[in-house]
Amino acid sequence: MSTFKNKNVLITGGASGIGKIMGRIALEKECKRLVIWDVNKKNIETTLKELNAPNISCYVVDISDEDQVLETYNKTKTDCGVIDILVNNAGIVVGKNFAEHTNTDIKRTMSINTVAPMMVTLPFLQDMIAQKSGHLCNVASSAGLISTPRMSIYNASKWAIFGWSDSIRIEMQENKTGVHVTTIAP
Repeated sequence: MSTFKNKNVLITGGASGIGKIMGRIALEKECKRLVIWDVNKKNIETTLKELNAPNISCYVVDISDEDQVLETYNKTKTDCGVIDILVNNAGIVVGKNFAEHTNTDIKRTMSINTVAPMMVTLPFLQDMIAQKSGHLCNVASSAGLISTPRMSIYNASKWAIFGWSDSIRIEMQENKTGVHVTTIAP
């Protein structure tokens, strides 16, 4: 039986790249509803046309904005019900030497790649724990395992995701919540 069958699946950054691919797969695996959160309205419109399925809900949201996250969480829950599978996929890469970064580059990368998945996860995880089932999937990167030049901030943001994600996995197991956690490192 498919992990996605009859499940509500939400993918952040779901209107391009890996997120769009994962959305297509969720639809192929007969998810009940695919929910896409993305900051890019044009990409959302393109993705809706490409995937061409009646069971897709899309929301324009900047996941680095805590107020937008909570507002969109509430709207998503009202419109779609409890999310069974949350895929934290959204992220950014700024490829340059560390000495060339600005404070804004550092804050933005850490905010979107590290802090935002935590803010997004918190309300959805509460719902999953309450229903005693769910799956949290955090897209990290092999860059979180191997240091590379011109990727120092990105590397740091993805290293943090590994530690956070694995800690949640252990907490969910110890507390017998029925919630599973997977960390992916493309």
